Amino acid sequence: MPALKKAALAVTSAALLSAFVVTPASAADGDDDAPKPPATMSQIGGAQLGRSGTQVNLGPGAPVLPKKLTGRSWMVSDAETGEVLAAHNAHWRLPPASTLKMLFADTLLADPALLPKTREYTVKDEDLAGMGEGSSLVGIKEDLSYTVHDLWLGVFLRSGNDAVHVLSSMYGGVPKTVQAMQDRAVELQAIDTHVVSPDGYDAPEQVSSAYDLSLFARDGLQNADFREYCSTAEAQFPGEKKKGKKRETFGIQNTNRLLTGADGVDAYKGIAGVKNGYTTHAGNTFTGVAEQGGKVLLVTVMHPDDDETHAVYKEAARLLDWGFAATGKVTPVGELVAPKSAVTGNGTDTEGAGKGAEADKAQGEHGPDKAARAAAATDGSGGVGIALGIVGGVLVLLAGGVFLVNRRWPLPDLMRRRPRP
Repeated sequence: MPALKKAALAVTSAALLSAFVVTPASAADGDDDAPKPPATMSQIGGAQLGRSGTQVNLGPGAPVLPKKLTGRSWMVSDAETGEVLAAHNAHWRLPPASTLKMLFADTLLADPALLPKTREYTVKDEDLAGMGEGSSLVGIKEDLSYTVHDLWLGVFLRSGNDAVHVLSSMYGGVPKTVQAMQDRAVELQAIDTHVVSPDGYDAPEQVSSAYDLSLFARDGLQNADFREYCSTAEAQFPGEKKKGKKRETFGIQNTNRLLTGADGVDAYKGIAGVKNGYTTHAGNTFTGVAEQGGKVLLVTVMHPDDDETHAVYKEAARLLDWGFAATGKVTPVGELVAPKSAVTGNGTDTEGAGKGAEADKAQGEHGPDKAARAAAATDGSGGVGIALGIVGGVLVLLAGGVFLVNRRWPLPDLMRRRPRP
């Protein structure tokens, strides 16, 4: 074959391969009745993440993506480097359900002195007002006292909207909490997110994205208390108090089935949380983090089809399997950006210092509203914690055999310690 013809054939083959590995069809793409992503989306984290459809750049020896992926939006990223390995409609703004509680925790846990874990609070009737009909509850009762530690267990394990509302009351009320959460989202450059309720319950215009939920998880995992709560499989929660008797407790189990292995879902090797959610409008949502072989990956799945039982967990597990097998064999399609304070010189990310202007430009074009953009221009709060802890290896959850991986931002050093009881 002449050299020129060989070269032309090589170019054609390369072009076809590039087209295939960048945007292979997702199962959800073939459903004509399913909602379609917007034509233009935010480009925070990279231009490829702003495209609709599946984005992946396969290299030599890389495994193909799992075939059965129906989520309207999903993303797999490296929790340490921030590299996004693959994504599908990463910036599509969708209802987040209780995965928004990660942002709630990011916001309130940022200042442990404000709500110390040992502080006790007696619940009032008004603290439990305003919850959506059919809200998930941990079982908090008015006129009984709970510690902040108890309430956080209720938030993370049972996704209790009652625990969220009590903590919001302690923080200064629901409106103040919602505004603080929005400010935190802006600080994290999570511009797809618009907060209306602190618990993630369906509300008009309340949205987030797979990209933003991954940012929230990565931010929360810098905090030791966040790590402890999101990786707790089961705990005892305060119950009734009868005069002259010791207060009763009852057991609660984490609703994250990849963590507990409940309801016919296999526990995922190396899983360490983070948060699941469900509402009628949002469908099932899930963000998880897992460590295998020294690699720590984040996965987010939003609104998969309900044809398969527990689809959100099974698709998340498939994507994690793929991510661990594909690490080092794919070219990233983008990155999880550092918080604004880190890229503007108030944090520790010196490598990302040149990205602030690009992020601000993207925020101006795609930000959720004018007020959020104004807050972004002036906000210097928040920042980055210094340690990321992930449960590593095979978890013996109910036996308490849990280990944590601690890393500094941007997470270069590895050491292990046992979690607090």
